[in-house]
Amino acid sequence: MDLIKAIIIAIIEGLTEYLPISSTAHMGFTASLMGLEETEFLKMFQVSIQFGAILSVVVAYWKKFFDFKNLKFYYKLGFAVIPALVLGYIFDDMIEAVLGNQIAISSVLVLGGVVLLFADKWFKNPVINDEKDISIKKAVTIGFWQCLAMMPGTSRSAASIIGGMTQGLSRKAAAEFSFFLAVPTMLAVTVYSVFVKTWGKETANPMKGYEMILESQDHITIFIVGNIVAFIVALIAIKAFIGVLNKYGFKPWGWYRIFVGIALLIYFYYFK
Repeated sequence: MDLIKAIIIAIIEGLTEYLPISSTAHMGFTASLMGLEETEFLKMFQVSIQFGAILSVVVAYWKKFFDFKNLKFYYKLGFAVIPALVLGYIFDDMIEAVLGNQIAISSVLVLGGVVLLFADKWFKNPVINDEKDISIKKAVTIGFWQCLAMMPGTSRSAASIIGGMTQGLSRKAAAEFSFFLAVPTMLAVTVYSVFVKTWGKETANPMKGYEMILESQDHITIFIVGNIVAFIVALIAIKAFIGVLNKYGFKPWGWYRIFVGIALLIYFYYFK
């Protein structure tokens, strides 16, 4: 993977991480369309550049994240992230196995799109418009909903936003809490993938993520530039998404998922 292709993947990550359309699916499809070999470094890179996207939320909502008087905010995120940490660790190998199955991921993309077409009708009367009104119990429930995104193609953003709306949150409040919850969730995933997980266990040369990054100057450059690009693009995408969501709801994203999912099913079934 050269630097240009890494930048393209990072742009896709930044654009899709906080949209309900699955960043994992889009990065996988993009890599496949560019003809990239599914190496351990590529898989690790696609996970680790989420760190850049995480920082964009912290910057966009810096007053919220650095309001140390509001300790309950941190408690909510701490408890809400526990389901993903536990279940993600348990099912890590199964999740990685599905990442290479583009037919399965495309199918999930379509099914998720159908759900989004009806999401606005199902949750018409929100009662919570601000994060301060979200109880710890509701936050944990949203955390369990987020775990649905362990199936690649589901979208962490979509799962947690819909989970928030089941708890009475407005679209805007659910989307913003989904952004907040992404910070500890994706930070944990990034730290695990870079410093804890051993990639390529069944190969002749298993390595930790940081060992692959430090393996060459090209890998170091790709890792750094990828995170910077993901950060910049995600910072723009966050604000744009809130605007579109408030004005049009979930339908545009639902139709997008269905259209792209069907197109990719045809592509991967007949041409790959």
